[in-house]
Amino acid sequence: MIICAGEKESINGASAVGVGLIDTAIELTRICLREIPKEIIFIGSAGSYGKYNIFDIVESSKASNIEISSLYQQSYSPLSNIVSIENVSHETNEIVNSSNFITTDHNAACKFKELGMMIENMEFYSVLKVCDRFNIKAKGIFVITNKCNKSAHSDFLKNHNKAKELMENIVNEYR
Repeated sequence: MIICAGEKESINGASAVGVGLIDTAIELTRICLREIPKEIIFIGSAGSYGKYNIFDIVESSKASNIEISSLYQQSYSPLSNIVSIENVSHETNEIVNSSNFITTDHNAACKFKELGMMIENMEFYSVLKVCDRFNIKAKGIFVITNKCNKSAHSDFLKNHNKAKELMENIVNEYR
């Protein structure tokens, strides 16, 4: 099964699961209870913490939920905040960080990169947590739309249409 966030990132041939951590977890759980997929491929956009360039395509089966406040010792979580799922094709080592926020501070992006996270996507942690709970193989395929810096939002808007074309090409490869 191929899924995407939806709304601005509705992709032909992919089922929309919602934007952000909460909506994604709720809708993907509903789908899994109804359909019990054997594997899930999430297609989406991502911001780069510095390693990847605009329009690079990155695959991953690992995600984290690390908030910026924890980088500066302003918060902590007693929860396990990294999840890794058996991949549907080959194992990758990149960690995709997920939050309901977009990183716009270059220094924070560098700290995430030092911790081993290379990109961020708002939904992927929820996707993998749901897949882990249902014992479903999963991976994400991401098109980089922006670097995580002050111009993250304007770069995302500028690059999103081309990124969506690339995402639709990826979906067509998997159908």
